[in-house]
Amino acid sequence: RSFHYDSPYWTNKAEFNRLGGKTGFDSRETKLPTYWNASFSKICLGMKVDQQLRFVVINKTANSLYSLIADGKYRATSLGRDTWKSLIGSQASLQPHCNKEGFNPESGRGKAWPKARIGILGNQENECQSCDSRIGFGTGSPGGIHDDSNTCGNEATHSADNGNKHIKAMGYILVQ
Repeated sequence: RSFHYDSPYWTNKAEFNRLGGKTGFDSRETKLPTYWNASFSKICLGMKVDQQLRFVVINKTANSLYSLIADGKYRATSLGRDTWKSLIGSQASLQPHCNKEGFNPESGRGKAWPKARIGILGNQENECQSCDSRIGFGTGSPGGIHDDSNTCGNEATHSADNGNKHIKAMGYILVQ
């Protein structure tokens, strides 16, 4: 839960387990100073599910990840739902509508509903007020309506395109 949506690690400039940044693509969580002090033009997002590691690239220029995430403002991306699902693999599932993706997407009804620091939300209705599915990093849904313990991966219920899913992943966020 170190990197749950509500974790202060998304909004502060504090390191977390610096040595974990030297061990490669394992299961050691880490947050390095590059989160707030490295400018970039590409973000490489990776998820490891059942020892299978998959990556996607977002072409985005910014002063830092901190500058895109910490203020909580929504910033859209345009990867598309199939690209987000590719991080999980063939088991991935999302509801067909809404498809709000990017940095800090939130379901419109507030705190109890799904949200992500980086990711995509889906809904079975043609709006983004009551989403029941997500794929992402730094996710959460603290209202008890959905699984709040899954902070990286895929949660999907209510008419998702590949059935109900509760897939936890190890996430990797790299910049270049």
